[in-house]
Formats: sequence, structure tokens, C-alpha cells
Amino acid sequence: MLWMAEVCCPERVKAQSRAESRRPAADVINFIQEQTMRLLLITYIAARMLCAQGPAAAVAAGAKKVNPKDGLTYIWIPPGKFQMGCSPGDSECGDDEKPVHEVTISKGFWIGQTAVTQRAYERVIGKNPASHKGADLPVEEVNWEEAQTYCSTVGGRLPTEAEYEYAARGGSTAARYGKLDDIAWYNANSGGASHEVGRKLPNGFGLYDMVGNTWQWVADWYGKYTSDPQTDPPGPASGELKEPKGGSWGTVAKSIRASHRDTVEPGHRGNKLGMRCVAN
Repeated sequence: MLWMAEVCCPERVKAQSRAESRRPAADVINFIQEQTMRLLLITYIAARMLCAQGPAAAVAAGAKKVNPKDGLTYIWIPPGKFQMGCSPGDSECGDDEKPVHEVTISKGFWIGQTAVTQRAYERVIGKNPASHKGADLPVEEVNWEEAQTYCSTVGGRLPTEAEYEYAARGGSTAARYGKLDDIAWYNANSGGASHEVGRKLPNGFGLYDMVGNTWQWVADWYGKYTSDPQTDPPGPASGELKEPKGGSWGTVAKSIRASHRDTVEPGHRGNKLGMRCVAN
């Protein structure tokens, strides 16, 4: 009995009382520690899952953002696979659009919703080299090096040919992502000049003028295709000719196609040749 213990062993009773008075505090500390460990474990698992999915998992396809350096809107293009080269049923393909081959774009990227405008180019570079003047017209009369310099200045780069064609298709396997006159300015409807960006219908990714209006520089040297599947192809390591994509206001209808290829010297400037930028 407690009264007997108090008589016989008063020190032992006091020690036991002190231990019991400390037990609730110890239980609270243990509870907090357990919950902290659980929270850390959940955070660790979530971080591992996000890393496994890659950085693109945090950005929704079609998301938009404005680049504060040039004021242009950029669209997020998700990773994916497509058949690069001559589209199914397309009878207008050139020999250099073949063989068709599977390309994997392993990383999503941001791409300009429109071609670089004269307003944006002058804002970044401080001058406007275009022949056809207009703030919202696409910039032209820029060579490959100047186009690359602009893109790097705004935190990006020129797209590869594969990235450009993947983005231009907008998820479509057809030669064009819509009816020709609805999506592009070309020699039969342009009136012999470029037009303000974004005046035709966009493709499935929400991008304007991916064909027509102005040719657009890509990063690649020109080279022939092979039938081998490729992942993020950068094009040949060297060469003499660069590639523009998309066609222009002066291009004939049969060349206004997603897979059409052309060549030009990297130092060339022309009033039908501009660019748009990408960034990862």
C-alpha cells in the first residue's frame, strides 16, 4: 500500500512520482519526433517521384509565359515522339524529306508563340534591320549568327530542325496543320509582303505562322536523313549550309509544309527570313 511505502521508503516514492510527472512531456516529445519523421519521409518520396517524372512534369502542355527580356509569349511544348520527314499521303515531298524516321523529343521546351517581331528585336538588339517595317511584323534581314545572338541574349537558342518540325506539326501527322489559306501567308495570298504575326489560325500547340509569312532559322547544319530512330537529334556536327524552315510570304504553296526543307548560307540575309527562339 502507498502509505506503507511512504513510511518505509519515502525516497523511492518521491523518485517514482517525479518519473510519472515527466512521462506526459516525454510522450509529447516522442509524438512530435514521430510526426516530424513521417513528414520528412513523405517529402522525400514526393521529391523522388517528381525527379523520376522529370522537370516537364511541373509544366502543363500549352502553358504560356511572357519572356521579360523581349516581351514575347512562349508556349510549353511537351516531350513526345513523331515521324520526321514526308507526311503520310504527301505527294509533294522532296527527296531530302526521306526516309521518314522516328524522332523522340525527350525534353519539353518553350518556344515563341510567334516569330520574333521587329518590336522585340529592336527592344533587345537596339536596331531594326527589316525591309518591311512594322512593329508587329516579323523581323527579317538577319543572318544565322545574328539570330542565334538574339536568342541567347533573351535566354534561349535557335530550335533544332527536329524541335521545329515537332512543334510545327502541333500533334498532327498531316503535311499542314490546317487549310493552307487559313494557316499561312504565301505567294498566292500575301500581296507580296509579310504580315503581322498571329493573324492566321494557330496549330494544335497554339503556335502561329509555323508555316508561311517568313522562313525561320534553325540551329542545324543541313544534312541527309537516315532511317534510324533518333533521340533529340542535333543535326550534323559541321557543314556549309544552314536550314530555314516553314516557308514565307513569297513561297509557292507546295513548299508550305511542316516537313519541307531548304538550305541557305549562314551569312545570308533576306526580307523573307526571320526566326523564333526556344528555351528548356
